[in-house]
Amino acid sequence: MTPMRAWRRTNLGTEADRATFRTLHSASLASPALRRGLTAESAERSIRHLRSLLGTPAMALTDTATALAWDGTGAHHREQTDALVTATLERGTTRVFDRPDLTCADSGCPVRTAVVSPLVVEERIVGTLQAFAPYSTAGLARAADEVATWVSGQLELAELDASRTRAIEAEVRALRAQISPHFIYNSLGAIASFVRTDPDRARELLLEFADFTRYSFRSHGDFTTLAEELRSVERYLLLEQARFGDRLTVTLSIAPEVLPVAVPFLCIQPLVENAVRHGLANVEGAGHVRIVALDRGQECVIEVEDDGVGEDPERVRRALAGDASLDSVGLGNVDSRLRNTFGDDFGLVVETAPGAGTKVIVRVPKFAPGVQP
Repeated sequence: MTPMRAWRRTNLGTEADRATFRTLHSASLASPALRRGLTAESAERSIRHLRSLLGTPAMALTDTATALAWDGTGAHHREQTDALVTATLERGTTRVFDRPDLTCADSGCPVRTAVVSPLVVEERIVGTLQAFAPYSTAGLARAADEVATWVSGQLELAELDASRTRAIEAEVRALRAQISPHFIYNSLGAIASFVRTDPDRARELLLEFADFTRYSFRSHGDFTTLAEELRSVERYLLLEQARFGDRLTVTLSIAPEVLPVAVPFLCIQPLVENAVRHGLANVEGAGHVRIVALDRGQECVIEVEDDGVGEDPERVRRALAGDASLDSVGLGNVDSRLRNTFGDDFGLVVETAPGAGTKVIVRVPKFAPGVQP
């Protein structure tokens, strides 16, 4: 029998394999900083890794006016980068600059030429990548241009992330503006009605109102836990029950396993407000709101249901599409934010018909990249 020999890794493959690994590794190290946008901090954090991609003695990253970061030898040339930016912006393409543009009294300085490539985001030049070397070659020019294109792609992703964040913040502000008048006026009216007849209850309701508004108008975080969202919903319902009295009954059935799940801020309360306003406000006699949160393996399922007047499915479709003419508190807003956060598979599902009540179903994954309270 031939004896078995222990297998031992002796290398990472061919020299081409190792070069590919080094390139990908350097790019992965530069990417996180660039995904925050082009700033002095992100330039400082990424420039060393970008220079290793090109293997040049020095490199600069600039905005459209001045240098943000320099790495390598010949730092006395940094003061010349502004002029290189101006000349590159005039042409809008990669340019090569030689000794007349890089005057230097140091005879041993390796910086004798510069390849300057524009950084472009959404067809707009936002800065430059400047690679400095002893002499210019066609290969260096092509490589600098490719690295600049990759950097531009990372900056474009950063801009998309920032745009998405701004859009979500605008949606939340719009939702607050839509909810607050209805709720504040009705709540204060209900509290006022108890000031003389039941001062203790008026005081308790006022504290609940303060806690609810403090949560609803907080200024930090796009996400919260389901536990926090439901706690705010309970406060809302206490205030509405003070208004409707025995006409409003509420049932909550919450699986404790899903309480820590991260959800978009103000994604459940608007659905409950819709249930109260549209489901019960126009019903003679008592109405019932049922809120259920279920553990479904990798997902959490939340249901908000009322036994009220129901709705025309076509109007619901228009509300989900964002029709501002419909008096529906945040339905399209919540649907949009759920889809933007978790994907199109996680939009709202609404089951309703005239006279049949309404059930709104929310599905969220228990764990999603980048989503945490």
